Amino acid sequence: MNLAYQVLSFLVAIAILITVHEFGHFYVARLCGVKVLRFSLGFGKVLWRRYDKHGTEFSISALPFGGYVKMLDEREGDVPPELLSQTFNRKTVRQRMAIVIAGPVANFILAVLLFWILLLGGSRGLIPIIGAVAPGSVAAKAGLEVGQEIVAVNDVETATQQAFVRQMIGYLGESDVVRFKVRYPNSDLMYELDVTLNEWLRGVKDPDPIAGLGIEIMPLKPIIGKVLPDSPAAKAGFNVNDKIVSVNDLPVKDFRDFQAAVRPRGGEPLNVVVERGKPGAISETVSLSVTPESFTEKGVSYGRIGIAPQALSEKFYRHYEYSVGGALIAGVKQTWDSSAFVLVSVKKLILGEISTKNLSGPISIAKVAGSSAQDGLKSFVGFVALLSVFLGVFNLLPIPVLDGGHLLYLSVEVIKGKPVSEKVQIAAYQFGLMLVIGLSILAMYNDIMRL
Repeated sequence: MNLAYQVLSFLVAIAILITVHEFGHFYVARLCGVKVLRFSLGFGKVLWRRYDKHGTEFSISALPFGGYVKMLDEREGDVPPELLSQTFNRKTVRQRMAIVIAGPVANFILAVLLFWILLLGGSRGLIPIIGAVAPGSVAAKAGLEVGQEIVAVNDVETATQQAFVRQMIGYLGESDVVRFKVRYPNSDLMYELDVTLNEWLRGVKDPDPIAGLGIEIMPLKPIIGKVLPDSPAAKAGFNVNDKIVSVNDLPVKDFRDFQAAVRPRGGEPLNVVVERGKPGAISETVSLSVTPESFTEKGVSYGRIGIAPQALSEKFYRHYEYSVGGALIAGVKQTWDSSAFVLVSVKKLILGEISTKNLSGPISIAKVAGSSAQDGLKSFVGFVALLSVFLGVFNLLPIPVLDGGHLLYLSVEVIKGKPVSEKVQIAAYQFGLMLVIGLSILAMYNDIMRL
């Protein structure tokens, strides 16, 4: 993917989120009668500025990793007597709390609106039907079988693969017995199975809940749906709709069987037998020789030939249609569920149930922004909505340098009846700043290691 495209997509996403966040602070400050001196996107050298009729400076600065709203405040310098009523520090505690919380709330509102827009066109999700069970795995020991649909996990409905994964992420790093409710194809009878987890995937980098259980969702027929141009497969004569029968005389029943045979054999010639024929005609058996090209992923060398499986039938997806009001309710629920997911992830990072290697920084975010934009407008909008939820939740964490830290001070002021001393605030601010910088450095290090 073009680096410039990734950077541009990242900057567009960040600009949207920061503008909305800071506008929340700005708008509520104005409502509360606070004079806003500056509304800045970015930090550092000012590249562009203009002033409105209230004397507020709107600016764009050189460093795009954030923004701020500067308000009139006696703690930051002398204030003319006629402007004292417009200072932030002279507003009531409730007004100050409203101004502080307005930024994260604006991010949540943006997420709800974006999810709402996406859901107006309907949605679909892959039904979590087990396609394979690894021998000796957690799933195998629990008695899970190929063909079963996972209906619920601990009585929480898992109608789609996404819902199932989100539910299982809540058990990462834990030791617990989780009750799965399953059913067989074309049957309404439900069965309950206990899945025993023991420090499940604790400390694992990039944990995959599905693979961690030892299952694969949905069988993939070994039928070729796409052949990349100039790939080893194209040069060897593979065609779309070819059914793969065997690799080096080993039978292939699922497309994943073929992938498992190819991935460890980069640079090694393979003999692949396929069935080929037009619909309604007798198929012919064709033997093809192909040498997978080698590529490196996370420091490990693998092989690939440049084909993709045939797309799954729509019958394997659940489709949802929404009214205008229904889409809005679903958007609120998706924002709530995403917020809960972020909080659970933060808790697990603190408790060591999820490895800090999973923290991502601007490089990883830029890559995801670029790939989502490349997948189309809907994908990019969904990415921005999720990132907006993350920004809202992160800013509400009780870390002094963040909005959540300011809310913590104000809550103490409500309880004690007087503000937290400046000495305590300065010390806490320094600690919070070091914590955020440390996390940023760790996330950037993880990004570099992923490269």
